[in-house]
Amino acid sequence: MNEPQIQAGILLQQQRIAFSLSAGYRSGGRDVPPGDYAVEASDGKILFGGETFPQLVFEADDPHRNTFGLKDVIIGIHFHWERREDQYFRGSLKFIPEGDGISAVNIVSLEDYLTSVISSEMSATSSEELLKAHAVISRSWLLAQLSRSRTLKEAGTAYRTSFETPGETLRWYDRESHDHFDVCADDHCQRYQGITRQSADPVKKVIRETRGEVLLHDGAVCDARFSKCCGGVTETFENVWEPVVHPYLQAKPDLTEGAPFPDLTVEENAEKWIRTAPPAFCNTGDLRVLKQVLNDYDRETPDFYRWKITRTQEELSTLLRQRSGIDFGAIIALQPLERGRSGRIIRLRITGTKRVMTTGKELEIRRILSKSHLYSSAFVVDARDEAADGIPRTFIFTGAGWGHGVGLCQIGAAIMAEKGYTYGEILAHYFPQSERIKYY
Repeated sequence: MNEPQIQAGILLQQQRIAFSLSAGYRSGGRDVPPGDYAVEASDGKILFGGETFPQLVFEADDPHRNTFGLKDVIIGIHFHWERREDQYFRGSLKFIPEGDGISAVNIVSLEDYLTSVISSEMSATSSEELLKAHAVISRSWLLAQLSRSRTLKEAGTAYRTSFETPGETLRWYDRESHDHFDVCADDHCQRYQGITRQSADPVKKVIRETRGEVLLHDGAVCDARFSKCCGGVTETFENVWEPVVHPYLQAKPDLTEGAPFPDLTVEENAEKWIRTAPPAFCNTGDLRVLKQVLNDYDRETPDFYRWKITRTQEELSTLLRQRSGIDFGAIIALQPLERGRSGRIIRLRITGTKRVMTTGKELEIRRILSKSHLYSSAFVVDARDEAADGIPRTFIFTGAGWGHGVGLCQIGAAIMAEKGYTYGEILAHYFPQSERIKYY
């Protein structure tokens, strides 16, 4: 197999996009001088240079060297670290009409894409074994998504993302919103920030040394997943996304092989686990290692292993109404009905004075309980200051972990690398029943 080309959506559904081109770009068979430009949405087409186009491509003469820039790229979309920054990319640039606006898409080789992903997801100063492990899983995840998309397209099958009844909504977020490109550039897929963070030689070295390596299970490339911090136990795939079992994405403690852990699907066990801080690879305060793993804006989150937030009654009821579209009235209780193996809540019953509703899965729970997203759905809630009418005035959330917890735990893997584990051992720890092979 040859190295694939990837189409990565960078800026999505914008009315106007400002960009810059280096030398070495062509469009419509004509050379485009280097400089600053802009495109605008115009009645379902793209307005550029006084003309409209159904789509517009700026093709790089040398996709490994020619670069373009995009202004005001949004990163951390809907998360607590959301911001804008100018970013630069290798390869070709395509503009497509999408929704009511225009989307900017980078056409780039898979290995160039990975060089950026590894530095975007973590600091390029991470240990070599961690970077190698991340290169293999990021490559595996992407190839698995491409294969899955082809399978769905050939079968003409719509990808289902929710189950709904009058009293319950279970919803998950995965590949459903990317019909016109392979992956997006944000946390919904994998962080991809072009050459903005990919210049470090260690990253280039590990990409070169692991070129084409992927994880395989039962003859198929693994749908390898990762999150910042599992909170002590990794979660199963089917509890977070579609109800499909992947034997290599099952719950296990983030400790040495064979370490016991309680059944966190039992509420009493989960509550005790979350309220304490059991030992785990990812239970660390080693700032030197964390600085290697986390980019600057990720280090704005200091309490990733165990965290606590407080919401007033007014804050919580308003938040739920705005984020879910449902007026629950005053909130009486938040009750976990089902937890996954990591203690993450899969189904949560929200009881209000006007409405009772059950919601899930993991990311939907996090989405409706925060202006951005809660760190994770592994939490317990203490309702306090109950008034004479039985309605609490304060809710204290105590939680564990950062992210969905499936697959590789980035902070745990960083500590493993620091302790001397090889990238093969790290991958075997987080993805049991998989094998590492040279795919191309």
